[in-house]
Amino acid sequence: MMPNKMKLVLENGMEFTGPGFGADVPAVGEIVFNTSMVGYQEILSDPSYAGQIILLTYPLIGQYGIADEDFEARNAAASGFVVKECCESPSNFRFTKTLSEEMEDRGVPGISGLDTRMLTRIIRENGPMRAAIVPESVSKEKALEMIASKVDDRKLLESASCTKRWFSRTFHHNYDVVILDCGVKHGIVKALNDRGCNVTVVPFDSGADEIMAFHPDGVLISSGPGNPYMFEDIIEVINTLKGRVPIVGIGLGFELIALSYGQKLEKSGCGLHGGAPVTDVRSNRIITVEHNYSFSIGKELSHCSGLEVSYRNAVDGSIVGIENASDKVSAVQFYAEGCPGSQESDFFDRFIKSMED
Repeated sequence: MMPNKMKLVLENGMEFTGPGFGADVPAVGEIVFNTSMVGYQEILSDPSYAGQIILLTYPLIGQYGIADEDFEARNAAASGFVVKECCESPSNFRFTKTLSEEMEDRGVPGISGLDTRMLTRIIRENGPMRAAIVPESVSKEKALEMIASKVDDRKLLESASCTKRWFSRTFHHNYDVVILDCGVKHGIVKALNDRGCNVTVVPFDSGADEIMAFHPDGVLISSGPGNPYMFEDIIEVINTLKGRVPIVGIGLGFELIALSYGQKLEKSGCGLHGGAPVTDVRSNRIITVEHNYSFSIGKELSHCSGLEVSYRNAVDGSIVGIENASDKVSAVQFYAEGCPGSQESDFFDRFIKSMED
């Protein structure tokens, strides 16, 4: 059976048609490009991508299928995929489904057969844009109406967060950590379990008293989707917990911690989505890690923030790691739990040390 024809419509009115795959439904969201060569399953299930259409720059996607053990979270997060070619015949002894089958089951549409290099240039030159993946029969005017619909960052965060607390325990635990779930990934929970931490995951709208009722040795603000300026209640929770318990943040957690210290953030063009090297300014070591963010601090901290730089992007020098030693607060904007970063970065080990102290 021939795949349905789908259409990608950009906010600036440009249209592109190609074979559809995945779910035969429309999708609307900010379009971002990801430069990773592998990891499409992790990208599909990463809650940080909620509300976004992902343009994958690597030309062949789906070649090793979907493996049940490799999901980042329980539900699909990305709104849609845009690819050059989608492989329907994976070659991998671990695969249980094709990418297209998994996307169909999870209600995520995709479009293939497009010139992804050209589309990447368009996004780089025009900056952040919203887009829609729709059936070819849908008019451009109707698609643009869909694109113009208002984004509710609160709902994005609600879709990424748990609705009630849950636990992940480990043998012979030494510490108890509460994760404020803005879109936590399994890799973060596993990284803590592997280091002897029992983990309690609570919804993003939990208050400081609710968190402290679990008597945590440390608190982690997870990665997640949305505009950090829209979550003043989480910033207030961070301010309340400072100095009472060690706090770390990843991704959105980094941005919220930065705002809690009065640091300004700016929308950083088309953002950074994919692998890039970072420099640990304390050891001068360079490691390669995955990123997914649209807001950044830039290259300099505010003089009154009380923060220090712990990591910088090794390519452009922008700040991707911050800390306040006296408050025992630290955060990184990259995925500290991802590979190879989890083996090379000492981010979680430093968190353990702060709880030990």
